[in-house]
Amino acid sequence: MKVKKEPIDPARLRIVPRGGFSWIDRRFVREGFVDRLSGEAILLYFFLVAVSDARGLSFYADPTLAKILKLDQDDLTRARAFLLGAGLVLYRYPLYQVLPVPERPKSPPGPPDPPPRGGEALSLSEILERALRRAPHG
Repeated sequence: MKVKKEPIDPARLRIVPRGGFSWIDRRFVREGFVDRLSGEAILLYFFLVAVSDARGLSFYADPTLAKILKLDQDDLTRARAFLLGAGLVLYRYPLYQVLPVPERPKSPPGPPDPPPRGGEALSLSEILERALRRAPHG
């Protein structure tokens, strides 16, 4: 069954707000980045994308980021390392630069997830849930 892609409520279409600039490239999911990153790294990436300007730049001090994202300093440091290693961000204290999604993920693949049901799109909560299931527990 092919799903017809039409807005459920055309009067409530999402637009980039005035004074804002944010989106997540669908290749982040389609090319496997979401499968290779820890849940904390995905959370940090989504936050950085949400707060960055049109050039991908943002700066938040580690204590502020840790508080907002509810991460301890070690988890934040590991999350940043995942993003740097995957080629998704650059970091020079205190500045982050979100980069275009590279052609292929640089980190080794994680365990595969079952394919989405019947080719359906995944919600953000489903993406995060899958990432958190694969995140190392410690």
